[in-house]
Amino acid sequence: MSHVISDTSVLLGRSMRHVTRSVDTIITTAIMPVAIMLMFVYVFGGAINTGSGSYVDYMLPGIQLITIASGVSYTAYRLFADLKSGIFERFQSLPIARAGVLWAHVLTSLVANVISLVIVMGVALLMGFRSSAGLLSWLAVFGILVLFTLAATWIAVLAGLTAKSGEGAGAFAYPLTFLPFISSAFVPTATMPGPVRAFAEYQPVTSIVNTIRALFAGQSVGGSIWVALAWCAGILLVAYVGAMGIYRRRIS
Repeated sequence: MSHVISDTSVLLGRSMRHVTRSVDTIITTAIMPVAIMLMFVYVFGGAINTGSGSYVDYMLPGIQLITIASGVSYTAYRLFADLKSGIFERFQSLPIARAGVLWAHVLTSLVANVISLVIVMGVALLMGFRSSAGLLSWLAVFGILVLFTLAATWIAVLAGLTAKSGEGAGAFAYPLTFLPFISSAFVPTATMPGPVRAFAEYQPVTSIVNTIRALFAGQSVGGSIWVALAWCAGILLVAYVGAMGIYRRRIS
């Protein structure tokens, strides 16, 4: 285990250097969610009835998930680029833990997405977002977002390992980015037509968004937090097992 951790740390440093040399990727990741937030709050927000409270408070959890979905697309692209450059074959010839190569990309994604989320949160505060959440609720929100990031990133790893082109590797994130729009992220699901409402209420994004929104508001989350955690953990497990299986076959 110490061998895996030390190798992953070295490879993480390599991946982070790539990110720091291209800071525009983090900025670009945050720009689209911020633009969506500005548009919905200042253009559509007045026409959307979500009950009491500020609309930016209502839709921020959905924007956070869109930020993560945008960010993990770069992970898929960087992984695909490494595969095509032959660097994986060079790593294979070295006495390093094979899993460390993928985990370095995953942890780089986690760090980059946390930075993007901080930027989005800062803009939301300037737009009037306020929360009555206590420390434990904030920690719970952070934990859910980290778990969702890991789950989405391992899906990105799958895309990076199986894509035929760099564009294809990054394009997998489009469905992830679109999913919050068919959920409770921007409007109550009760306003949707029957079939769309049924899908929106039972897809993973809705439970995650509702849980984060309740935590920010200092309200009781009930059993929704367990549903959200189960979705995140389940997706993470399936994506991790699938990615590791494909990775072992590709480098064997």
